[in-house]
Amino acid sequence: MAINPKKHEMPTQEPQVRAHNFKEVALGYTEDIAFEEATRCLNCKNRPCVQGCPVNIAIPDFISKMKEKDWEGAYQVISQTSSLPAVCGRVCPQESQCESKCTLGIKFEPVGIGRLERFVADWHNAHSDGPTEIPAPNGHKVAVVGSGPSGLTCAGDLAKKGYKVSIFEALHTAGGVLVYGIPEFRLPKTIVAKEVEGLKKLGVDVETNVVIGKTLTVDELFEKGYEAVFIGSGAGLPNFMNIPGESYKGVYSANEFLTRSNLMKAYKEDSATPIMKGGKVAVVGGGNVAMDAARTALRLGAEKVYIVYRRSMEELPARKEEVEHAMEEGIDFQLLRNPVEILGFNNPEDKRDPRNGFVTGMKVQKMELGEPDAKGRRRPVAIEGSEYELDVNVVIMAIGTSPNPLIKNTTPGLDINNHGGIIVTEGGLTSREAVYAGGDAVTGAATVISAMGAGKTAAKAIDEYLSNK
Repeated sequence: MAINPKKHEMPTQEPQVRAHNFKEVALGYTEDIAFEEATRCLNCKNRPCVQGCPVNIAIPDFISKMKEKDWEGAYQVISQTSSLPAVCGRVCPQESQCESKCTLGIKFEPVGIGRLERFVADWHNAHSDGPTEIPAPNGHKVAVVGSGPSGLTCAGDLAKKGYKVSIFEALHTAGGVLVYGIPEFRLPKTIVAKEVEGLKKLGVDVETNVVIGKTLTVDELFEKGYEAVFIGSGAGLPNFMNIPGESYKGVYSANEFLTRSNLMKAYKEDSATPIMKGGKVAVVGGGNVAMDAARTALRLGAEKVYIVYRRSMEELPARKEEVEHAMEEGIDFQLLRNPVEILGFNNPEDKRDPRNGFVTGMKVQKMELGEPDAKGRRRPVAIEGSEYELDVNVVIMAIGTSPNPLIKNTTPGLDINNHGGIIVTEGGLTSREAVYAGGDAVTGAATVISAMGAGKTAAKAIDEYLSNK
């Protein structure tokens, strides 16, 4: 049978419709499409796709089950190594990981591995409601700080081995960046809630509104009888450019903007913490977070949304699919552009503080690409005399985040690098005995799947440590 050279398209909402709602953009494969896409897999003996997956999912094995239309069997294969398949199938950059290694991709388009994973996970969630088998307890207690992808993965892997695991989450809803950072139109929150509920069925305790470093310290967790601690607190400290005008009203970090929208529903008229919506919006940055912020602003009623990025489209770090969706929805990409000042005016009627001003525009400088930097990317160089003003009244900074220093400052003996990340050795072990870390708290902002990989690695190391102990 001849192989289809192209992967099957993902059905989506029409751009002019989805730009005005928060429903999921990608609609998912049908059973027929999923089966046809699965038949494209060559089932290679050397399995290069598995090597491209940070959690080493047995990809050819689960696709083989799909060729038999054994959807639940395919899910069981994935779940042996991945705790969050419905999440990964939606937000992982498969094009630069598993699919980039696909042998079929040498000559044709690679197998749509991520789309197949999503289908299998969604099928399981829609058809499986049986009881969860709880492993026999092994008598050991482990604390997990943070309920993002690294924390959920570490907790899940340990719970399956019989550990009594407690997750401590600072916010009022579990899920970490999966609930506060990624918009509903990319990752429905019901999916995250179902994944968290699955962990609870395994016996994992999830305590929200607990800020480790304030409510409890790491040392106090040990005093409470926990024998090991995994820190997966993420990287929630936003970066700014330190240019004039960043203190004006209407300037947000992407972290704040998305958290207010996704988690706090600040777009509602009666919100206690409202965000500015409508008008003209500039989002500074070119990563997935920038795309999320820009597309969220559009759905909140902005009449014009710009992406301002200092390199070209070729260097844009966001996923190709997200960029294409943003362009289809009408986002204006201002490439080879760099903000130099945020313009505004003071508000003398503001009796609380007359210095408080509002954004009226942004001064932008044109750039050109020069010699490669230390990472191999061509360095953007300013073009003298090329400044112009962009007419906007909201500016969202999406130029990265750093780990919050709270845990570092309240945990004696915890070594930190120059970027605020926790230093770890093999297995995610920190400079403190029985304290492990992984995900963005170590690396800075990265992908969901890499954080999951770190959580899995740490769970294995914790198990070995406590078993030997």
